[in-house]
Amino acid sequence: LMSLGLMAPDDEAIVWRGPMLMGALEQMMNQVDWGRLDVLLVDLPPGTGDVQMTLSQKFFVAGAVVVSTPQDIALMDARKGIDMFNRMEVPLLGIIENMASFICDGCGKEHHPFGSGGARAEAEKLGAPFLGEIPLDLDIRIGSDGGVPIVVSKPDSLQSRSFQRIADDIIASDVYAQ
Repeated sequence: LMSLGLMAPDDEAIVWRGPMLMGALEQMMNQVDWGRLDVLLVDLPPGTGDVQMTLSQKFFVAGAVVVSTPQDIALMDARKGIDMFNRMEVPLLGIIENMASFICDGCGKEHHPFGSGGARAEAEKLGAPFLGEIPLDLDIRIGSDGGVPIVVSKPDSLQSRSFQRIADDIIASDVYAQ
């Protein structure tokens, strides 16, 4: 794990323009001792900025996974990201719908606070794989904040199985096999 967030105090913003971000990206990719890797996942901010373009142009990127919440405004940004990766000739491995639903503690029913199926519909429209849904869940947030992912803290949970299915599908994809 490496993050810009680990290099700055918790209460300070990282106020950098393109050249500084590109330098940090170059350092992370070339100077971090990653050891022997099967896969390196790079979590990018949404959008089509310098970091995404530089990563696509300067490094081998086997494919992109686009994550979106189901609402139209988020899908609009996801479409732009997909278009940028297409222009950079980075294959789209698939689309994930994040914060897809939650189970109410009070009534036990499943709710869709941001709508439902938007990312799935977008994947179908693009002919791209729909990799799955990640629920909106407090245990995921708590584990992430504490540095212990849900797949470690509760490996048999429904939430963990969602992440595992997505990872399995990405690993099994034709692009990854190259």
